Amino acid sequence: MNNPPVSEADPVTEGSEEMKTALFAHMVMQQSSMAMMLLGKTAHPETGKIVRDLEAAKLFIDLLEMLEFKTKGNLNQEEAALLKQSLMSLRMAFVEAVDSPSPQTESRPDQSSSPTGSVPAPEPAKAEPTPGAAPTEEEHRKKFTKKY
Repeated sequence: MNNPPVSEADPVTEGSEEMKTALFAHMVMQQSSMAMMLLGKTAHPETGKIVRDLEAAKLFIDLLEMLEFKTKGNLNQEEAALLKQSLMSLRMAFVEAVDSPSPQTESRPDQSSSPTGSVPAPEPAKAEPTPGAAPTEEEHRKKFTKKY
């Protein structure tokens, strides 16, 4: 029934605070990395292609700006410095991306990589599967793809 008084230097609280600081830093770096990728500064990690979508990059920058505004006065010195430095770098990269011409290898998820003005080749006709036949590899993949 008697609980010992919790001291200021409680190891559980210190560990929790360090974990929260690490998670905050991870989140800021994750948002920054996404913005840099969408600005065309780094390659997409899965495809290796350069993606340039300035509107999406601006959204990530805006999210970090909102985070800075909403947490003002509640961050420790290292957290505030990380957020400020990340935003400064992203803003400079955004200005550079807007001022630079669009690269030829620009790709967006909703556009094909074919040059403007060319007509994409029609897909080859697919044979209708017979009942009871095993599905082809392509049909199998189609059944289990997630769409968000």
